[in-house]
Amino acid sequence: MKFSSARESILGLLQSVIGVVERRQTMPVLANVLLVVKGDQVSITATDLEVELVAKGAADVQQGGEITIPGRKLLDIIKALPDGAQVTVSVDGERATVRSGKRRFTLSTLPASEFPTVEDIRAQQSLTIGQAALKKLLEKTHFSMAQQDVRYYLNGMLLESDGKTLKTVATDGHRLAYCEAEMESPSSGVQQVIVPRKGVLELQRLLTGEDSVELVIGTNHIRAQIGNIRFTSKLIDGRFPEYGRVIPTNPSKKVGADRDVLRAALQRAAILSNEKYRGIRLSVKEGVLTLQSHNPEQEEAEEEIDVTYSGEEMEIGFNVNYLLDALAAIDGQQVELGLTDANNSCLLTAPSVPQAKYVVMPMRL
Repeated sequence: MKFSSARESILGLLQSVIGVVERRQTMPVLANVLLVVKGDQVSITATDLEVELVAKGAADVQQGGEITIPGRKLLDIIKALPDGAQVTVSVDGERATVRSGKRRFTLSTLPASEFPTVEDIRAQQSLTIGQAALKKLLEKTHFSMAQQDVRYYLNGMLLESDGKTLKTVATDGHRLAYCEAEMESPSSGVQQVIVPRKGVLELQRLLTGEDSVELVIGTNHIRAQIGNIRFTSKLIDGRFPEYGRVIPTNPSKKVGADRDVLRAALQRAAILSNEKYRGIRLSVKEGVLTLQSHNPEQEEAEEEIDVTYSGEEMEIGFNVNYLLDALAAIDGQQVELGLTDANNSCLLTAPSVPQAKYVVMPMRL
């Protein structure tokens, strides 16, 4: 196997896929990337057995073939070469050689036959949506995914399609984020899949263009072709909670506030909240919302902001980080907090952007 290419071309391909190469591996071959050289193209594949990325680019091919090379070492070598350098990669026996000008690097290899790849995902359905719309859906909800929860189905994001709209839902059991967008072309049937956390974050990183993207859903995988990169992720086999029951339908108390004013007040109050529990107390009465926090050192913060509210007085506690995350994701300038009582969840929305909803469970303070 032997091919040549410009430094920038190989670097771009490697940077596109390297995110899924874990530094600590149970299988040595997973620290490698698979190079397949055929025709006038080189393709580079990386996987962690959950997410697979394949990037293809043009190359000057002298001899075809396939091999696996240590991914991060190859990236570091290419990155360290001067701009505009020409790079030649060749394989002789069990060693790969990277040459550029008067520089030569020799790397160990492993056979391509040991590298796990996903070719056929047994496609069942495909959805077409704009890249910008899909990126927005992921950005508005990804922060509510759980991390390493024993309820494995929460360590990912629900993608649900009813044929016309695509909905994304994420929850860690303490809060929930929901967003929806119109699809570019209708599809048949209702589809629900759970994409794992790493797959969501990689897909979000890859979505940069204004073109549309086709999501192909198989029995155990989801796949998308974004430019010259093919993204494939395993799906989580589990039943996502019935999120419709969690979202309050018509809260009896509605507090209207300026998003930036509320967010700044919460950030100030958070300074003196308990570092472990991050609890903050909200007290609302006609026209005024009072924010209070304290910590084990007996330090306290209190601030009042003007709001639109004309109901009975009430107090409720929240994890301030959850409120701040939701406010950071909301686009509208005016936000509405839908409350029922101290024991029920709060619904955060922007009246001007009904497509996104955020639910935060209360805390006992």
